[in-house]
Amino acid sequence: MSTAFVNGRILVGGTIATGMAVVARAGRIESILPRTDVPTNARAVDLEGGTLVPGFIDIQVNGGGGVLFNDRPTLEGLQSIARAHALSGTTGFLPTTVSADLDTIAQAIAAVDQAIAGGIPGILGIHIEGPFLSPSRSGIHDPANFREIDERAIALLSSLKRGKTLVTLAPEIVKPGVIEALSKAGVAVCAGHTDATFEETQAALAAGLRGFTHVFNAMTPLKNREPGVVGAALDDRDSWCGIIMDGFHVHPAVLRMAYRAKGPDKLMLVTDAMPPVGSAAKTFRLQGRIITAKDGVCVAPDGTLAGTDIGMATAVRNAMTFLNIGLAGASRMASANPAAFLGLRRETGEIARGARADFVLLGDALEVRQTWVGGEPQIPVS
Repeated sequence: MSTAFVNGRILVGGTIATGMAVVARAGRIESILPRTDVPTNARAVDLEGGTLVPGFIDIQVNGGGGVLFNDRPTLEGLQSIARAHALSGTTGFLPTTVSADLDTIAQAIAAVDQAIAGGIPGILGIHIEGPFLSPSRSGIHDPANFREIDERAIALLSSLKRGKTLVTLAPEIVKPGVIEALSKAGVAVCAGHTDATFEETQAALAAGLRGFTHVFNAMTPLKNREPGVVGAALDDRDSWCGIIMDGFHVHPAVLRMAYRAKGPDKLMLVTDAMPPVGSAAKTFRLQGRIITAKDGVCVAPDGTLAGTDIGMATAVRNAMTFLNIGLAGASRMASANPAAFLGLRRETGEIARGARADFVLLGDALEVRQTWVGGEPQIPVS
C-alpha cells in the first residue's frame, strides 16, 4: 500500500510548496503531486500544517544517547546513537571514531557492516577520524594514540563491505600516494587535525583529497602570506567543507565568509556530536578525560573543545540565523550536500521521485515533530 504525506508544506527542488503531497511506496518516493490527485487507496499521514523537508545527513557523529562510539563500537551502541539523533531529524549519519587503535577501528567497522546488513535505520557508513593526525593540532584527540599509516592500516581503512567510509587524516603525515590509493579504493579522504602548509594541502587535493573536516578547527589558519589548510579549503572550487554551526566553534562572521567563499553547494553542516545529544547526562569520559557539555558545547577541564551537544535540527536553525538564509538553503547543507559528498545523490538527501523516503517534519518553530527513514517513523508517537 502507498502512503501519502498530506496537509503540509513540502520542500521540493529548493522551493517550499503548498497544496502538494508526497506518495511513498516500499520505502521510496513514488510521486509528488497535487493533494487533490492523491490515490484514494493510499494511507494518509497528516502533516498537520508542518513542513516536510529531506532527512538530515550528518557525516560526523561521535556519539549520542549517552553512548560514545569509541567505547561501544557495537550494534547496540549504534542503535542507541541512531535513536538519539533521529530526535533531531537525522535520517542518515556516519558514526565516528576518535583516534582509536586499529583493533577498536576494526570492531567499529564490523559493527557498522552488521548494522547496515541488518537494516538498522540511519547508518550510512563510518567516519574514521585519526589516528593519522598531527600532534600539534590534536585538539581533544589523545596524541598517544597517533601512529603512522602502514599497509595494515590502509587495508583496514578500505575494508568496509557495505556503506561509505570517510577517513580524516593530516596531509603532512600521510603521503599523497596513500591518499590516492585510499581514494581509488572508494574511501572519501578529508583533511583535519593538520598542520599542513597550503602547498602540502594542494598536493593532497591533487591526489584525491575530497574535503575538510570541521573546517577552521584544528588546522593551520589563513594568513596573508601563509594561506594554510584553511586557505586551500576556501580557494579550492571542488572540495567539500564540513562545518560546525554552533556559533562557538566558528564565529558567525567567519561562517558567513566561508559560505560566500564555498557557495551553497560545498558546505556541509556537521554536529561533531558527543554522547550528551539526546541524553540527560551532560558529562562523559573521553579517553580518560572528563568532558562537560554546557550551552551546546562540550569542553575538557583545560578548556579544549570536545565536540558538541547539538543535533542537526539545531545546526539548521543556527545556519538560518548566522547566515541569514532561508530553510531551503540551510536544509541543503544538511541533506543534499552531504548526500552528494557521499555519492548518494538521488538516493537520499532530497524529496524527489525515486529517492528514499527519508523525511523530517518541522513545526512552526522548526522543531522536529517526526522523522522517517525509508518511510518508517523513527520517533514514537504518544
